[in-house]
Amino acid sequence: MGVLMQAFYWDCPREEKQEHMWWNFVATKLDLLHSAGFTALWLPPAGKGSNLFGNMSMGYDVYDYYDLGTHDQKGSVKTWFGSEEELRQLIHAAHEKRMKVYADLVLNHNNGADAEEFNPILQQKRWTLFKPASNIFTRDWTCFNPSPYPDSNPTTFGDMPDLCHTNPRVITGILNHAKWMIEKIGFDGFRYDFVKGFGGWIVRGIHDRQYTRNNQRVDIYGVGECWDGDNLIDAWLDSVNNWADNRVGAFDFPLRYRLKELCDTPGFSLRTLADGGVLMKDRPFEAVTFVDNHDFRGGDSPPEIISDKMLAYAFILTHEGYPCVYWKDYFRYGLAEPGQPSGIEALVQAHELYAGGITNILYVDDLFYAMERTGDGRQTGLVLALNNSGGTIRKWVQTRFKNATLTPKAWRAQGALYNPQPVTTRVDGWCEIEAPQRGYVVYGG
Repeated sequence: MGVLMQAFYWDCPREEKQEHMWWNFVATKLDLLHSAGFTALWLPPAGKGSNLFGNMSMGYDVYDYYDLGTHDQKGSVKTWFGSEEELRQLIHAAHEKRMKVYADLVLNHNNGADAEEFNPILQQKRWTLFKPASNIFTRDWTCFNPSPYPDSNPTTFGDMPDLCHTNPRVITGILNHAKWMIEKIGFDGFRYDFVKGFGGWIVRGIHDRQYTRNNQRVDIYGVGECWDGDNLIDAWLDSVNNWADNRVGAFDFPLRYRLKELCDTPGFSLRTLADGGVLMKDRPFEAVTFVDNHDFRGGDSPPEIISDKMLAYAFILTHEGYPCVYWKDYFRYGLAEPGQPSGIEALVQAHELYAGGITNILYVDDLFYAMERTGDGRQTGLVLALNNSGGTIRKWVQTRFKNATLTPKAWRAQGALYNPQPVTTRVDGWCEIEAPQRGYVVYGG
């Protein structure tokens, strides 16, 4: 499926001094991203947020779904990321490079209402009257739980009013908004925020609809943020994908927590990497694998991965699933390392050229993990050697490569220079591979 770039992080416009100019800033990176091998962008919520207390919003507090930076409301014309025209230009520029662009859709909750209303079910007033300047998808108290329309899944998100998805006015508004974002704005799919707050049938309804743009059919992609354990993510995927023609994916949160242990927990056993209980192994065609995202930032939020983060990237960019790279890691933390074998760029290129076919685990113990991808079409296969010890480890493994030379394509060693050599396999596929201390080697076939 390629490699996805999460093209933002929390407070990124302020952190990078690009307030109201983020869309233009991302556009300046397209050449780099395309040449590195990225095939898609995930953008933050594009609609006007509530911008409460004079602070610009990341968009997860939606006020006006149709104001992408065109109306003077909530303290500004542009969103924190820019104008609608600048967003359109970014999407067009990405499409010119054959890159897909996915929008972050917040369909569970809203914020920044224009007035309080009396909710007769609660017998109290709530901020639920929304009269946005776009005058599209206006909402009143009946559009939020509790409402006259019983909602079987009224999960709340903080103290923001939660949309009542069984209200025909709400579901029509959601479906029409998704259609507009695809056909008129140019998005190619969606990341669905906080999907535990609404029924999977909503996502299925979006994906079962047919879309056209410039008189051409558009096949969209979607991934849900179901932040939970493997069982609940399985249940959510089943609720969306059973009997659906266009299947969606989910972020592999169980794998992410496992990778954090790999990087940050001394004595982590690499045997754990071979266990099930993660989407990558149990449902690889629906798994979106990642290392960190905007919700892992410390403080009141869960922490980022701190140590040896490249071990995690080596894992997701060689294994099955749809890998997602985090903008902050790539650009702000300097892990891209363009032109070097030790950075994310080299792993992305290895993914695109070699990471095809099924996964076979070749060897695993507490300190050493080796796997291969068997190859599929233009992706010719690879071998990964991963080392969790304080010194170089060499192991004999039997691969599917016969009488072949495996060349190092990407590698990294903790705190040391390292220069791995090609290995030659025997007629039966056996060869000796190695990985340096707290490091890895990706061999291409």
